Amino acid sequence: MESDRRAAVHNLPSHVHSSIPATSAMSLLHFLTLLAAALLVRAQTQLLRGSCSFESDSCGYTSDPAYAAWTINEEGRFITAESSSFGENEKYVLVSPELELRDWSCVRLVYQISGSGSVQLHLRPEGENFDYTLWTADKPSDSWLIASVDIRNMSGAYQLLFDAKPRRGMGNSVALFEIHIIPGYCIECNFEEHHLCGYSNQWNPNVNWYVGGSLARDPKSNLPDDHTMNNERGHYMYVDSVYAKRFQEVAKLVSPMTTTSMAGCLSFYYQRDQAIGNFFSVFTKDQLGHYDEIWRPDVYATTDWKLVQVDIKAPHPLEMVFEVAFNSPRGGFVALDDISFSPEFCHTETEPAFDPSLANCDFEEGLCQYYQEQTGGSVWNMVSVKPNVYRIGDHTTGTGSFLLANTRHTSRPGYVGRLFGPSLPGNHKYCLRFYYVLHGFMKVDNVLALYVYDENNIAQEKIWTVSEGSKDVWTEVEVTYLKPMPTKVAFVSICRNFWDCGLVSLDDISVTLGDCRVATGPMNPPPGHCNFETGDCGYTQKTKAKKGHWLRIRGHTPTSYTGPKGDHTLGVGYYMYIEASHMMPKQSAQLMSTELRGSAGPQCLIFFYHMYGSGTGTLNVLLHKGDRESLLWTRQGEQSVSWMKAMVDYECYTRHWIIFEAIRGNSVRSDIAIDDIVFKKGPCNDPGDSISYSGFSENFNEIEY
Repeated sequence: MESDRRAAVHNLPSHVHSSIPATSAMSLLHFLTLLAAALLVRAQTQLLRGSCSFESDSCGYTSDPAYAAWTINEEGRFITAESSSFGENEKYVLVSPELELRDWSCVRLVYQISGSGSVQLHLRPEGENFDYTLWTADKPSDSWLIASVDIRNMSGAYQLLFDAKPRRGMGNSVALFEIHIIPGYCIECNFEEHHLCGYSNQWNPNVNWYVGGSLARDPKSNLPDDHTMNNERGHYMYVDSVYAKRFQEVAKLVSPMTTTSMAGCLSFYYQRDQAIGNFFSVFTKDQLGHYDEIWRPDVYATTDWKLVQVDIKAPHPLEMVFEVAFNSPRGGFVALDDISFSPEFCHTETEPAFDPSLANCDFEEGLCQYYQEQTGGSVWNMVSVKPNVYRIGDHTTGTGSFLLANTRHTSRPGYVGRLFGPSLPGNHKYCLRFYYVLHGFMKVDNVLALYVYDENNIAQEKIWTVSEGSKDVWTEVEVTYLKPMPTKVAFVSICRNFWDCGLVSLDDISVTLGDCRVATGPMNPPPGHCNFETGDCGYTQKTKAKKGHWLRIRGHTPTSYTGPKGDHTLGVGYYMYIEASHMMPKQSAQLMSTELRGSAGPQCLIFFYHMYGSGTGTLNVLLHKGDRESLLWTRQGEQSVSWMKAMVDYECYTRHWIIFEAIRGNSVRSDIAIDDIVFKKGPCNDPGDSISYSGFSENFNEIEY
């Protein structure tokens, strides 16, 4: 990594990076010339409010008094968080002044983690309870590193927070040298600044990208003048074949990873001198390491700087990779300069960014854009189940609607039911997610499968099939697929005869762009969400004498006839619950959230709860502020065998915590569980579960199909 950086910053003066060597033979006049050029470029760079180099003060940045205090170096140039100054607080939070940047901007951070620790960048919107994590790093280094983070255009004020956690012990620290906030996109660069906008060279022993231009170059060189300034004082990136020793020697220049979705026109200038042979291509590279070529030149050589414009769509984080391969030491050079981006596509024939959410459906208000074959009667039908202790309800709320395939709706003893989705454009990678339940099947062959059909209703591929029963639990499925032509998905259920048929249920279909492994979903939840799949999300036990404990578990609970059979998120994932057999009647357990900031507007808390069992006690949601606790929401007694959705509106202007309190009932069949907790800006748009069920109403166990 260090050698990569040295290759990329060749011929430039250092600023704060001690490991970038100055050329020993450089004359004083030459050095001053370079320094003056660097200062000129810096003067031309528009720095926005929130930028700071910590030369003499903190530029309005302050340490959050609730945590340990950051320290500005006595000689300036950086601010640090050191483990040696830990008190009772185990982290440092640096808060920016209030910012109002209406246009897209880029935060460029020069930082270093010494020893062991981590640092995160959060965005704190005005009027919201929680912060959005934009970037995180936890790898130590012996020199400073560059991070680039895109900030989308915002309609309101916000603050940036730097959260540092150096590990306890001597020599562990986190330092910030520079925070630059500039207008535009992080992938844009004219290579005039010392940090090269966070672009990095992937080190190769023989061919690498170097900084070209400046007065330091060899006068015999045939390399061009810079494009930005149109003279020899400016800088650009170049790669030369002179040291190539093997066939297909490759040099790669990699942009910062985009940190938010973006689509538009990528522009850059290049020159290409091809004496024998070189290959120049531009790729995108995703977080999974997949490359996709987006451009290659249509000419062999250029004597002047040539403009390239190519449309890109980046719904998920991507890097731009500028790759040059040489056949021999006489393969010439490739030079690159002035990379820019516009949110408008550069080619009118480029299709606008596509929103696949038209294929989403929770079946609460109909079939959305899904439809089925009508021959022989409708196999798939919309049904709802009232709260009961025998049959689970829908996945969306526990009391809503879902699709059910069953022979009683057809005119034949068996059936083939095809549910088709809307047509989606080709050449897009889609992530399809849905939930299903099987009930009463002896065999699962052909019970439920997912096909991709073309526009002529011809099946192209089976992309998923059920492999085992779901054990009366809503089970999540996610499938990634890509086809060159427009396609639609079809959920196909086949039942050969009446005696083999059971119930097939389907709910909450969603489609997003990109691979499921990187798309936002159960394993990549957005800020404010906690599904307990990877941990406890910072929730802690509020322990006192004679109190029970919340437990994180997957699968069914140990005691029969109480508790869920699986979680709400995946069906096979984790949730939090109290084990009643470990507690005494009326004993309680309290699970406390991380600290919430409070805001002037209403807040919305959403979560799913499970209260099944003849001895079920009480579930309360409490607001903890100062030394007081107030009740926001409560349910008592057996509610349903389903996961039920709760939505709670509340207001709090100061720092506070939310507590989930479960109180054990009068028997061991009193397990209570929670899952999929969401905090968001209020008010809640849905009335939620305004009706509570005691377990003794006349229609408690009524099932409606």
